[in-house]
Amino acid sequence: MTYHFSRKISVPFDEAVARTIEALKREGFGILTDIDVSATLKSKLGEDFRAYRILGACNPQLAFSALKLEDKIGTMLPCNVIVQEHPADGVEISAVDPVASMQAIENPGLAEVAVQVQAKLRRVIDTL
Repeated sequence: MTYHFSRKISVPFDEAVARTIEALKREGFGILTDIDVSATLKSKLGEDFRAYRILGACNPQLAFSALKLEDKIGTMLPCNVIVQEHPADGVEISAVDPVASMQAIENPGLAEVAVQVQAKLRRVIDTL
């Protein structure tokens, strides 16, 4: 099983980030973290890296359901969505597959929540 699902689109990087954030909002996700990986690598290591952002997305209702079922599930939250530029090939948006992530946890109730999150994240990727 793969641990993510992805889609490439042919728009400028900043537009891809904005579209991704809007698509996440439509599915009930907010952005808890926004990490500019290229800027971080430049400031910490002096290294140049392609445009790459990690968006930490959270659907509060589903996160609350998961936390009630498994108190350490916070180690796997929020759901990461990345937007990365491939200079010769457009922009790729990838989302973690929560069903794959949750397989390590033996909790059937949590698996049900993961399926709901997976469906929402797939819709986000599919609408871009």
